[in-house]
Amino acid sequence: MKLVHVFDAYCGWSHGFSATLLEVVSRHPELPVEVVSGGLFTGQRRVPIREFGYVQGANAKIAELTGAEFGAAYERLIADGSFVMDSEAAARGVAALRQAAPARAAELAAAVQHAFYVDGLSLSETATYRKIAERHGLDADAVAAAFEAPKARAAAEADRVRAAELGVHAFPTLLAVDGDRAAVLARGHAGAVEVERALSLVTPA
Repeated sequence: MKLVHVFDAYCGWSHGFSATLLEVVSRHPELPVEVVSGGLFTGQRRVPIREFGYVQGANAKIAELTGAEFGAAYERLIADGSFVMDSEAAARGVAALRQAAPARAAELAAAVQHAFYVDGLSLSETATYRKIAERHGLDADAVAAAFEAPKARAAAEADRVRAAELGVHAFPTLLAVDGDRAAVLARGHAGAVEVERALSLVTPA
């Protein structure tokens, strides 16, 4: 059995779930973790953030419920409403980091969200992934090259297909997958205790 975390780096609720995910992962080192980028802001939804009038209110609710931080640098980045959230670029970045350290996929996915929501860095910029790599002891040159390589674009598309195959259309969703069977452990907001309870129901005694 493994855990499958389907998220979007530009999803505030996914950011709010990061602490829960990392706690669950730390409690279960025996469970492999697969991280899948869902593709929330692609195609016609790849527009300036001002088009999503609910963002500020949603962020306030997420912070209240989860304790997640939305930093001053992030607020400055989105202040004039022109910033464009491009989930395909973010998925390429997640793929590049995942390639560098597969066993640390959950940690690095959380780091990508921290880079945006706390540090106010665009997830479309190579420099962002260079900084994340350096901060987490990875080869920054290799990660930057991977982000820009065609393989990362293919990985981003494969992630979207994987999310669809798993039947996931809301982010974040955490699944326990065992062969062809998948059980939802959490969707949206959930604490570690709730996830542990759900996991206990699908874990063999």
